[in-house]
Amino acid sequence: IIVDDDDSKIWSLYDAGPRSIRCPLIFLPPVSGTADVFFRQILALTGWGYRVIAVHLFGASLGGFLAQKFAEYTHKSPRVHSLILCNSFSDTSIFNQTWTANSFWLMPAFMLKKIVLGNFSSGPVDPMMADAIDFMVDRLESLGQSELASRLTLNCQNSYVEPHKIRDIPVTIMDVFDQSALSTEAKEEMYKLYPNARRAHLKTGGNFPYLCRSAEVNLYIQIHLLQFHGTKYAAIDPSMVSAEELEVQKGSLGINQEEQ
Repeated sequence: IIVDDDDSKIWSLYDAGPRSIRCPLIFLPPVSGTADVFFRQILALTGWGYRVIAVHLFGASLGGFLAQKFAEYTHKSPRVHSLILCNSFSDTSIFNQTWTANSFWLMPAFMLKKIVLGNFSSGPVDPMMADAIDFMVDRLESLGQSELASRLTLNCQNSYVEPHKIRDIPVTIMDVFDQSALSTEAKEEMYKLYPNARRAHLKTGGNFPYLCRSAEVNLYIQIHLLQFHGTKYAAIDPSMVSAEELEVQKGSLGINQEEQ
């Protein structure tokens, strides 16, 4: 999609699932990601009858922050019906880089990539997490200087979410118990900001659980969207609901057995 008069600036968008669905699920990637980092969610959810491509928003890290801001800016004429926030935040000051935000445009691409890579896990990880990190490094390499600079500027310039403007939107907060770029304080702030939000905790997953723990993430997404079944805000083909609900029940049983 060309988004302005400069045809060199193009957004990649994957629209999958039944086109009859008027209230799809939209995924927003983190700083280091592109549209295809959610391929595991797109493949699984569309197979269950969901339309995945603003209505229901799933945002990871910066994507989650932008999802909240979009919901906030459109609160007088609502466009967002629910939010799933994965390893996300509500205030950019947590990164302690607001004073450098205006200088990212002057930095070369290799330096910007080094800043992003500094937040990736560096210790020993399991094979699935290692594959996820390798995949995200590859995606990071595909981004140019201007793309990285704009994303880091959004990530670090002084800004915060005004929760009172989106308090009526159903929210699920998804995070991990192992190491990630978010501090414990940032996670606690999200819980305070959305006291009525559903919480989806994963034992492990690092910065990219949607890649290395995709089955659990997909299950939590389905559980979140169940509340809209049978309404005009449903993100799933009605003919697929029964089969999809059965998959959710099986998934829930599997997770409970693993925890025991």
